[in-house]
Amino acid sequence: SSSGRGRSSSGRGRSSSGRGRSPGGRTGRGRTNGRGNGGDSSGRGKGSTGSGRRSRENSEQQVSSNESPQNHQKDSVKTEQQQQAKKTKEGISNKKKQKPENGEEKNPESFNKSKKTNGKNKQSSKKSPSFAPLEPSVPPNQPQLTNDINYGRGEKITILHIAEKPSIAQAIAKGLIGSANITQKCKTLPVHEFTHSGGKNAFPKAPHAASCRHRVTSVAGHVFSVDFPSQYQSWDSVDPAELFMAPVVKKPTKGSIVKHLQDEARGVNFIVLWMDCDREGENINFEVLDCCLHLMQHGGSNSNYDRVYRAYFSAINPSDIKKAYSALGKPDKNQALAVDARQELDLKVGVAFSRFQTRYFQGRYGDLDSAVLSYGPCQTPTLGFCVQRHIDIETFKPEPYWMLDLRVLKRGYSLYAKWGGGRSFNKNKVETLMTHALEHESAFLKVTKVVIRDKKQGRPIPLNTVALLKACSKALGIGPHHAMQTAERLYLSGYLSYPRTESSTYPKSFDIRSTLQQQSSDHRWGNYVQKLLAKGHNKSRGGVDMGDHPPITPCRSASGELSGDMGRVYEFVVRHFIASISHDAVWRSTRVDFELEPLKEKVEGKFSVSGKEMIDPGFLEVLLHREYGNEGERIDGLREEDEDEEERAVPEFKEGEIIPLFQDKSSSRGGSSKV
Repeated sequence: SSSGRGRSSSGRGRSSSGRGRSPGGRTGRGRTNGRGNGGDSSGRGKGSTGSGRRSRENSEQQVSSNESPQNHQKDSVKTEQQQQAKKTKEGISNKKKQKPENGEEKNPESFNKSKKTNGKNKQSSKKSPSFAPLEPSVPPNQPQLTNDINYGRGEKITILHIAEKPSIAQAIAKGLIGSANITQKCKTLPVHEFTHSGGKNAFPKAPHAASCRHRVTSVAGHVFSVDFPSQYQSWDSVDPAELFMAPVVKKPTKGSIVKHLQDEARGVNFIVLWMDCDREGENINFEVLDCCLHLMQHGGSNSNYDRVYRAYFSAINPSDIKKAYSALGKPDKNQALAVDARQELDLKVGVAFSRFQTRYFQGRYGDLDSAVLSYGPCQTPTLGFCVQRHIDIETFKPEPYWMLDLRVLKRGYSLYAKWGGGRSFNKNKVETLMTHALEHESAFLKVTKVVIRDKKQGRPIPLNTVALLKACSKALGIGPHHAMQTAERLYLSGYLSYPRTESSTYPKSFDIRSTLQQQSSDHRWGNYVQKLLAKGHNKSRGGVDMGDHPPITPCRSASGELSGDMGRVYEFVVRHFIASISHDAVWRSTRVDFELEPLKEKVEGKFSVSGKEMIDPGFLEVLLHREYGNEGERIDGLREEDEDEEERAVPEFKEGEIIPLFQDKSSSRGGSSKV
C-alpha cells in the first residue's frame, strides 16, 4: 500500500485508514486493503476521484524516483524500496545527493524546486494528475497580499461593501459619508450608493484613484447551509452510523441572496467585508467570496483576492466605522474553516443521533407525542443538567438539625452569634451541652479575641457575554435569550458595543476616558462620572483579552431615550462599565470571638460575632450592588467563612470581658432554646 504497511510480495498488507483531501478538493476518509505485492489498494474514498491522499502520494513518489536514480532497482516492487523512495522525497534519506546531467546540484527536499531544475521531472509532473483548486477558492495558506498602491491611478473605481445585516449596511453608509448624499436602491436587499472624489476622501487602498463609487449592501446571515446529499436523506435505507462517513454539501439558504451578491459584485474593483468580527462572521466572509470573487474586474498581475479587504469593528457608531475603514485588514480563512468543521460535526452528530433515538424510542412509550426526538451536541447535555437538578430537588429529603443559639445583648444591640459546632443532627447531644452550660457554676461568656481591620472589595471585571446574561437573569429577571436579543438591538441602534465577546479586559487601544466622558451629562450617574474624571479613573482589574472584541461597553449616551428592557439592560451595562474603572470599596470589618466557660475545652464552646461597615463606597456608589447582585465579587483579605458577614455595626468589646449567661425561655429558634 502507498500509505500503509506491507509484509512481502506474497503476504497480506493493510494500509492505515486516515483522512485525505481528494483532487477535487473535498476532504474525506480513504481505506485501502489488499493481498500480495505489498498490498495493492482497493477501497473507497470520499473525494471526487477516490482517495486524494493516495493519488497525490503516487505522483510524488514517481517524481522522487526520477530525482534519485539509485532507487530504481529491479526489485523496486518490494516494500523496502518503496519506503526508501518516500524517504528520499521527504529529504530524510542518508544517501548522498545526486547531480543531474546538466551538472547542477539538486535538492531532493523540495518537489517544486526539482521540477524547475530537471527536465525529466517536468515530464513526470505532466503525467501526474492535475489538482482542481480547493473549495472555497481561497486556501488557508493563501498569502495575505494586498493590491498595488498605484492600482486605479487616475481612474474611476468601484468598491462593494458587504455587511452581515441590512441595518449594519445602512449604519456603514451613514458612517462613511452621512445620509445627505446616499442613493438607496430597493432590491432583494437594500443597496446604498454614493461617490467620493479623490484626495483626502480617496479609498485607503487606492489613494491615487480619480473617484471612488461605493456600493453598500448586505446579506442576511449565512449564505449557505450544510446538508447531506439526496442519497442520505432516507431514514429507512440509510443506517444512522453511515452518516458519520457521509459527504456533506453546501446549499444556498436563499437563491435570491446569491444572485443579489453576484449582480452587485460584477465588475467591481474592490470588495470590503463588514461581517461581525467572530468566527461565524469570518465564515460568512468566505461564503460571500465564493459567490463574488470570480466576478470582480481583473487587475493585471494581481489576483482578485488581493483586492479583498476586511473591516474590523466592535461598534457601528460613525467614529468606529471610519476607524475601521482607515485600517482595513484581510479575512481569516482558518477561522472560517473552524466553522465549517463545527457545522459538519453538528450536522452529523445531530442528525445521526436524532434518527437513532427517534427510531429507538418510538413504539416503546405510548405517551411519546413527538414525531422526532431531536439531539444536539449542546442542547442534550444542557437538558441533562436540568433533569438531574430536577431529580435532586424532587428526591431531596429534609432532615431536622439542632444548634445552640447565642444572642448577645449590649448597649441596645442584639447580635446572634455563630456557633462553632455547626449543625448537629443529634438532638440529645445539643440539649446536653445546653444543660451543662447553664447549670455549671461558671455560667458566663468570655471575650477571647477582637479583630478590627479595613478590607477592600475589588471592583468588577469588564463585562463579557456570559457575565451579562447571568446578571440580567439574576438581577433584572430577564431570561438569557431575551437578554441577548435586547443587547443585539442596542448594538444595532448604536448604544452598545458588540455583545458577543469572550474578552473581560479592555485592550490597550480602548479609549476609556472618551467613553467615560460621554456619560458625564446623564442625570443618573453624571455627577459621579465628573468626580471620577477629576480624580482619575482606575485601570480594569483581572480578566483576559481574547482578541475578538473588547468587553461590552456603552457607545453613546442615551439619557431619556430608552425604556423597558432596553433601558434596563443599557443602564446595567453603563453602570457596570463605570464601576469597572472606579476605585475599590473599603469596608471596616469587626470580628469578636467568645468562649463559653463551661465548654471552653471543646469546639462546641466557641462562638463568634462579625459585622462590617462601609468606609468608602467606591464603585458601589454607581453599581448599586443590592439591585444587580455582587456574585463573584470577593473582598480582599476576607476568609471564606467570613464572606457572608452582615453589613451591621458591632458594639465595642474588650478582650477578657465577662458576659453573664441566662436562658431565654420566651421563644425558641430552630427547635432549641435561646441562651
